[in-house]
Amino acid sequence: MRQLKGTKCSFLLCLGMSIIICSVIYMRARVPTELKLLEPPSCRPFSAECKALLPGAEDGVERNRRGCQVESYIVDSHTQCSQLIGDLHFITRPLSREEEDYPLAFIVTVHKELELFVRLLRAIYMPQNVYCIHVDKKAPSEYKAAVLKLVGCFKNIFLSSRSEIVTYAGFSRLQADVNCMSDLAQSKTGWRKVVNLCGQDFPVMSNLELVRYMQSKQWRDRNMTPGVKQPMSMMHRTQLRHREITGSHVALMGSRLTKGPPPHNLQVYFGTAYYALTRDFVDFVLKSPVAQDLLEWSKDTFSPDEHYWVTLNHIEEAPGSHPDGGWEGNVRSIKWRDQEGTLHSGCRGRYIRDICVYGVEDLPWIINSNSMFANKFERDTYPEALDCLEQWHRTKVLNQATVSIEPPWLMATRGNSSNSYFNGTAGA
Repeated sequence: MRQLKGTKCSFLLCLGMSIIICSVIYMRARVPTELKLLEPPSCRPFSAECKALLPGAEDGVERNRRGCQVESYIVDSHTQCSQLIGDLHFITRPLSREEEDYPLAFIVTVHKELELFVRLLRAIYMPQNVYCIHVDKKAPSEYKAAVLKLVGCFKNIFLSSRSEIVTYAGFSRLQADVNCMSDLAQSKTGWRKVVNLCGQDFPVMSNLELVRYMQSKQWRDRNMTPGVKQPMSMMHRTQLRHREITGSHVALMGSRLTKGPPPHNLQVYFGTAYYALTRDFVDFVLKSPVAQDLLEWSKDTFSPDEHYWVTLNHIEEAPGSHPDGGWEGNVRSIKWRDQEGTLHSGCRGRYIRDICVYGVEDLPWIINSNSMFANKFERDTYPEALDCLEQWHRTKVLNQATVSIEPPWLMATRGNSSNSYFNGTAGA
């Protein structure tokens, strides 16, 4: 009997130990996904070229990047929105009364590179603004789900109600912006101007600087659509008929298939696809027969977003128009290949479609240009360029704030301490 009791105790002891061991193994197998996201990730260090650009470089203190595992966090994390917003370093309060009183609207069109999109969004995000995100209809379902997951954490960010299969240089690119404008026109946020972006853009100006620039004497009541009368070299874009091969490219339908003249005897202009437009102008785009007829006429043209906005902005009856305008307006810093040696000294990254994908050595040129945004960046080829500009930009944003800085907003630490945050000239 005593032997039986001893055997029973041994069995219970073994059973208990087995349960504990299995529990430990289970927890270690399950928890890492969450824990890894909460631990300080292993981030690329700032390069020597970058350190020279950051404020406070002369103090010799090492800066450590935070929050660099952006994509894996969103895809793998099961955290609540409040924690996700903090862990991704989104700013959660207006940084000044001046910005709060002048809310902006943003249109962001994306189709790939989730990490670039998230980093762009958190750089431009302010709670008083409103954001329409157009996700390309042909984007992978996993990408769409990740964007939807992030967007769902914010009341002032939404997906476009209508999605296009966007083709480079096609009408679909223009239609994507118009779709978002239609949604933004219904927004209860009293936004003053709308700016359009793509996923490979990144801000140079802070939100405060954008607000001040758009309220400056030159642009207070005007739209910003840099461009000039369509030069002879660009007339084939609108004089010959083109066909959009959905999701692929735009093809010329034939050298003899010419288009009729633009509606309402409009003078066609050529310029940038980027803009800053007043809310009244957006209403004009959506409701005016002139704007609607030009939109319809543009369907079989090449890269219509490079003539549509600037042409409408030269019509006197359009709200906020600039009939005598030219290339004024610092909407983008772009290094075009054909401008090398005149407007810039070359691309330190690489050219794609004659546009420079920036390397870190291009950043001084970008910063000195003082444009609203810069284009373009890639994560895989020159990641250090975006790492550096992101830290430089966030430092400037927080140094301009008139409210107390919250620790989650900071994106670098000083030295080896995860509790000592770096914010340009001061620690928090």
